[in-house]
Amino acid sequence: MARGRLHAVILAGGAGERFWPASRQKRPKPFLRVVDGRSLLEATHSRARRFASRDSVWVVCGTEHARAVRRVTGLPAARVLVEPRRRNTAMAVAFAAQHIAAHDPEGVVAILPADHRIPDTKAFADAIRRAARAARAEGALVTLGVTPTRIETGYGYIQVGEAVGRAHPGLRRVRRFVEKPSPARARRYAKQGGFLWNAGIFVFRARSILAEVERCAPELHRALGPLRDSPRARTGQAVERAYRRAPSLPIDVAVMERSRTVWTLPVSFHWSDVGTWLSLAEELGVSPGGTKVLGGDLLFDDRGGNLVWGDRRAVALLGVEGLAVIDTPDVLLVTKLERSPAVRTVVVELKKRGRTDVT
Repeated sequence: MARGRLHAVILAGGAGERFWPASRQKRPKPFLRVVDGRSLLEATHSRARRFASRDSVWVVCGTEHARAVRRVTGLPAARVLVEPRRRNTAMAVAFAAQHIAAHDPEGVVAILPADHRIPDTKAFADAIRRAARAARAEGALVTLGVTPTRIETGYGYIQVGEAVGRAHPGLRRVRRFVEKPSPARARRYAKQGGFLWNAGIFVFRARSILAEVERCAPELHRALGPLRDSPRARTGQAVERAYRRAPSLPIDVAVMERSRTVWTLPVSFHWSDVGTWLSLAEELGVSPGGTKVLGGDLLFDDRGGNLVWGDRRAVALLGVEGLAVIDTPDVLLVTKLERSPAVRTVVVELKKRGRTDVT
C-alpha cells in the first residue's frame, strides 16, 4: 500500500467577529497583522510549510476571500477550496478531505485554523509529524491538546484517558470533550489534572475522517454524496447544492465527540487562538502600567495597561486602564479588556439592524 503524503489544510472561513471592528466580512481576522508583523494567515501558512511540501498545502475559504488567499499564500486556484456559503468546520474539513482523498488516497491531513499563534514552529511541526505517524499507522483521529498554563474559561477542554501503547509514546485516548467551562469548573480541572485545552488542530488520514463522517454525521455524508462520483461532478452548481444541504456543525460536535477512535497528543509549546482583544493583549504583554500600541499615534496615557489599535486619529487616554481602544476609519470601539470577549454581541445586534456597512 502506498504511503500517502502529509497534507496541511488551513481553515480560513471564519468571521472573527470577536475582533470587530478591525475584523470585517471583507477583511476577516486571518488577514490582520496583529503580531510579529505578519498576518495570522501568513504565519499559519509558514508553519504548514515546516511539515508539508508546497504542493501539499490547501486552504478552505469563502468566495469573497479566495483571491486574497491566493495572493498571500501563492497557492494555485486548484488548492484554494472555495466554499459558496458558510457551513462551519465539519463541512470544510470533509470537503477538503474528499478532495485530498481523490488526489492521494492514503494521504494524511493536518487541519490548521488560520488564526492561531504558535511561536515555536519547530515544536509544532514535530508534534504534527508524531500525530501523523499515529494517524497513518492506526487510522486514529488525533487532536493536539495544549497543556493548560492558567485558569481559562474561553477554551474547550479534552479529558485524557489511558495511554495508547508503546508504539506511540505520549499519545493518549480521549475520554471526552468538554465545552467552555465556568470559572469554578476550570479551577477544578486545574486542580484535578488530566485536562488539556482543545486547540482545534486535528490530524488524520483523509479516508479515516470521511469514514467517521459517514458513521457519525450521516446528513453531512449524504450532502457530499454527489461530489464523490468523479472530479467532473464537482461543478460550481454541485458544490453549491452540497453546501446548501449540509448541516452547519463544528467538526468537534459532528465527529470528534462521537467517534470512538480519537486520540490526543499533549503538547506544551505556547499556543493561543488570539480569539479576543483580551487574548491579544495578553499575547503582547499588556500589563498594569504597560500599554501596547498596534498602530496610530498615542499622544498620552497616564495610567497604562491598555491596548490601542490606532488609525488616522491620534489617541489620548487620561485616568483609564484595562481598555481596548480600537479605532478604524468608520468605527471606534472602546471596551474594558475583560469585557472584550462579548464584542460579538455588538456585531449580532448590528446585523439585526441591517447595518452591513459596519460589519
